[in-house]
Amino acid sequence: MKKLATLVFIVLLGCGLSPLAVSVDEHDDHQSHNDDHEDNHDKDEDSDEDNHAEKGSDKHDSEEAGLTLTAQQLAAAGIVSEILQARRVATQVRAPGEVQLNAYKTVKATPRIAAQIIKRHVILGDAVKVGQPLVTLSSVDMAQAQGDLLVTERNWRRVKKLGREVVSEQRYTEAHIARAQARARAQAYGMTKQQVNKLVASGDASLANGRFQLLATQDGTVIRDAFIVGELVDAGRVLFEISDESTLWVEARLMPEQAAQVQVGAAAIVEIRTEQVNGKVIQVHHALDEQTRTLGVRIEIPNPDDRLHPGLFVQASIDGAAAEQVLAVPTNAILRSADGDWQLFVEHAFGQFEPREVAVIRSAGQLTVIEGLEPGTRVVTQGAFFLQSELAKSGFSIHNH
Repeated sequence: MKKLATLVFIVLLGCGLSPLAVSVDEHDDHQSHNDDHEDNHDKDEDSDEDNHAEKGSDKHDSEEAGLTLTAQQLAAAGIVSEILQARRVATQVRAPGEVQLNAYKTVKATPRIAAQIIKRHVILGDAVKVGQPLVTLSSVDMAQAQGDLLVTERNWRRVKKLGREVVSEQRYTEAHIARAQARARAQAYGMTKQQVNKLVASGDASLANGRFQLLATQDGTVIRDAFIVGELVDAGRVLFEISDESTLWVEARLMPEQAAQVQVGAAAIVEIRTEQVNGKVIQVHHALDEQTRTLGVRIEIPNPDDRLHPGLFVQASIDGAAAEQVLAVPTNAILRSADGDWQLFVEHAFGQFEPREVAVIRSAGQLTVIEGLEPGTRVVTQGAFFLQSELAKSGFSIHNH
């Protein structure tokens, strides 16, 4: 290459041309080549940026689309959407309350006579059935009653066998009455009719030992058993308390002006820790509490899993008699997003869904009052859980757009 350049130099000198001009031209050609290269490089960069922007736009559009389903998929998943519009929803009254036993489904087991506790058959927390033995007792009064029962029964059988032709009318009547009174006394003291019949049928005086059992008078759970075996207890002493806790009461305390808006049968939402339980108003007290000057409203709530217990403090939201126009959707249409926000699914076009965040204002029976969407927006009212599951599989996030 150096030899060739030297040769060119010599030739140029021989022709009377300046080598500087050639050098400049070569420099210009080289610069032009570099400029072309830089232009091409810039064009490539611009092209890459355009392609990147275009791809980003496609990704953005794809994310905004959210999820697209065919008509067959919509039908299979049970997706239902409707136009969001204002509804007439009852106003609500909020008040603190306390969970209580359902007194109409609670009983106390007490002896009717003074007795000694011989044996317990159930303990605190046990589920019992009606007629199930709870405790065995022994009483002098019961022993006397059982003895009288055997004597009067034996006497009645003798008189009855002799007949009215042999015994006087007075003796016949007295024997009959004495037998009936002995039976009634034994049952009043705590024996059942079946136990009385069994004792009488045996005729065994050794069984008139004063022992008898307290039996459960309803199904439920033992919630109190405050006694000790061997203890002497008086008549009326509460040995067991049994309650059917499948339903409980919430005693809400309302100001008089609030209570005036509430009617028996009104729907209520009870907030217990982090969960909500649907209930209804079953009673409204007619006298103010002397200390708090509030009026009690009794709400009945279900407790199928036995998770709630008396003594819990709660917040109750009770539907009032008045109504207001608000945006509301079925409660099961609203779901929690991955970051914990409430969301609804909006249908932009047929089969195209996108989750949108909303603010939950309050519950109203089976509806939830919301804010954050304009009236006229088409929202999913059934099948939202399916859509959320499908979006979770695709990794879609409502914060990406």
